[in-house]
Amino acid sequence: MTKNLRRLSSSEEFEIMRAVLDKFLWLGVFFVGLGLWKLLDGQDALWSLIVGAVVLVLFAWIIVREFERLR
Repeated sequence: MTKNLRRLSSSEEFEIMRAVLDKFLWLGVFFVGLGLWKLLDGQDALWSLIVGAVVLVLFAWIIVREFERLR
């Protein structure tokens, strides 16, 4: 029972990577925005800001790593 696996072209691989990384970007922006909104509202929002910053740094690290790999 062998499966015929097809290799993705570089453009297909890039489109999948872009879709996944786009979700990380939106998630990071959401947490930073939520933290800023809570901060302006007078609530404790430090954890939301930290989570958003970590997600955005992770996003940047993944992008740099992928571009280094493609070179």
